[in-house]
Amino acid sequence: MPTSIAEGKDWSLERFEQLKPDTVCDVGPGDGTYARLFRPAHHGVWWTAVEIHKPYIRKYGLKNTAKRTGMYNEVHNLDAREAPDHLFHRDLVIFGDVLEHMPREDAVALLQRAEAAGAWNLLVSLPIVEAPQGEVDGNPHEEHVHHWDADDMDQVLAGLGGRGESMRGETLGCWWWSRRT
Repeated sequence: MPTSIAEGKDWSLERFEQLKPDTVCDVGPGDGTYARLFRPAHHGVWWTAVEIHKPYIRKYGLKNTAKRTGMYNEVHNLDAREAPDHLFHRDLVIFGDVLEHMPREDAVALLQRAEAAGAWNLLVSLPIVEAPQGEVDGNPHEEHVHHWDADDMDQVLAGLGGRGESMRGETLGCWWWSRRT
């Protein structure tokens, strides 16, 4: 689904407010859940979106156009696994309800790439319960390909070094990872 449940959003917003990033890359923004939630909390942020499903860009008004102001300053219609590394060199890279839509090894490699490319902080949110899902509204990328459990994501992020914290809800888990300085 191009949206997310509310669980973990307050927790994520608190961390965003503490960080006050200047640059954010939102991977798989769907309907722009995190931009809508975070933008009012801190102004002057350069928002980049990497959205694989082109129809979402127009449907959810993600991109600035001559007729409307979108949620993102910069929108790239591509698979994040093929995105240039410089898009991940941001104060915060958000993987909100997106990593379950790819094989585990691809998700791990993507997190490692973001860290290696210079991401200072990562926010990950994903289902930690069985949540089967297929194509939604003609978007085959909405299929849940891998079921994550919280301990698995804990280990993946610990492997990046840095420091992290997490919140485990009834349906979603959220992780905030920061590189060591």
